[in-house]
Amino acid sequence: MSTFMKYLTVFGMAILPVLELRAAVPYGIALDLNPFWVYLLSVVGNMLPAPLIILFARRLFAWMKRKSEFLHKIAQRLENKAASKIGRVQKYEMFGLLIFVAIPAPGTGAWTGALIAAMLEMRLKQAIPSILAGVMLAGIIMLIISGGVGLLLPG
Repeated sequence: MSTFMKYLTVFGMAILPVLELRAAVPYGIALDLNPFWVYLLSVVGNMLPAPLIILFARRLFAWMKRKSEFLHKIAQRLENKAASKIGRVQKYEMFGLLIFVAIPAPGTGAWTGALIAAMLEMRLKQAIPSILAGVMLAGIIMLIISGGVGLLLPG
């Protein structure tokens, strides 16, 4: 696989739900790619879906519920997932969203954070900076876990 394809794979992994940056960074580091570019591509890839989720999730779920019973169940499951995590974020609002997204654990991250922001009807100008800061912090945490503190030092 070419170096370009490796970086493209890192970017693609970061966009996907569940995998997100938490899988993309260790994958890129394991491939011995440049940590700076792995971090940057992972952050950008992980952030791409967030504004779309915030803007359209509620409308999409309403459409799914009207369309079919199968889609209704999927929408309901996703709403329930977000609702179960809203309390943690709602209490501290933007800071709570940042911390929630920053914790690199299953069930957290930009996708779920954006879904929670949509459910809380947060405006983009409130939610995106919090989600971005959380993604950036999660990326640093994953760099440290993946390759040690040395990856953050110049040279």
